[in-house]
Amino acid sequence: MSGHSKWATTKHKKAVVDAKRGKLFAKLIKNIEVAARVGGGDPAGNPTLFDAIQKAKKSSVPNDNIDRALKRGSGQEAGGADYQTVMYEGYGPGGVALLVECLTDNRNRAAADVRVAFTRNGGSLADPGSVAYLFSRRGVVVVPKTDGLTEDDVLSAVLDAGAEEVNDLGDSFEVLSEASDMVAVRTALVDAGIDYDSADAQFVPATQVEVDADGARKILKLIDALEDSDDVQEVFANFDASDEVMAQLEDD
Repeated sequence: MSGHSKWATTKHKKAVVDAKRGKLFAKLIKNIEVAARVGGGDPAGNPTLFDAIQKAKKSSVPNDNIDRALKRGSGQEAGGADYQTVMYEGYGPGGVALLVECLTDNRNRAAADVRVAFTRNGGSLADPGSVAYLFSRRGVVVVPKTDGLTEDDVLSAVLDAGAEEVNDLGDSFEVLSEASDMVAVRTALVDAGIDYDSADAQFVPATQVEVDADGARKILKLIDALEDSDDVQEVFANFDASDEVMAQLEDD
C-alpha cells in the first residue's frame, strides 16, 4: 500500500492548504447535510453524521455553519438541496485510473465540469465499470503523530476492532480496515485515548501506476482541476511515485 500512503500524505497536506483557502468548507458542509438527511440529525445515532461533523470541526468550519447544515439536512430548517452521489471514472496522463465522487443537485452540471477537467488536462472519461474494479471501498482513519505515539501503539489499539493495516505517513498514521469496521476502529482509538484527524470510507487502489515527477505533476494538476468543481467531493487515483519524486514535487 506504499503508493496509497504517498498519495494519502499528499492529500492530507492538500486538505490543510485547501482548508486555509476556505475551499474545503462547502464540501464539508454538504457532507453534513446529506448525512443528516440520510441517517437522521442525531450524531449519537448516526456515525456518518458524527464523523462528518468531527471532520468539519477539525478543519475549523464555524459551529454556526455546522448547525445550519445539520438542521437543513434533518428538515428542521428550509433550504436543503436534493443532493445525489454520482461516480465518474476516467484515465489521467500515463494511464493513471481515477474515480471521481460527486455530490450534486445538478447531474448535468457535474458531468460537464468533470468532462472539461479531464479533457483540458490530458485525461479522458471512461465507461462505468472500466476503472472501478481497480479500487475497493475501505475504512481509512488518519491519526496525527504525537509525542511518544508509535505505530505499535496504534496497531494494538485497533487490531481487535477490525483494523487490517497501519501505515506511517510521515506526520501521521493511516489505519486501514473494511469500510464496515471503520466506526469500530475509530471508537477503539478514542477508547484508547488516541486522537484522530479524520475517519472516512474511501476507495483504495489495489494496484498502482508508477509515475515520474513530470507524470505526478500532470496528475496533480488534473486532480486540482477536478476538485475546483463544487460538485466534486473526492478524487481517488492509483498512481505511485518514489520518495525522491514526492520530495521533488514538494520543492516545486
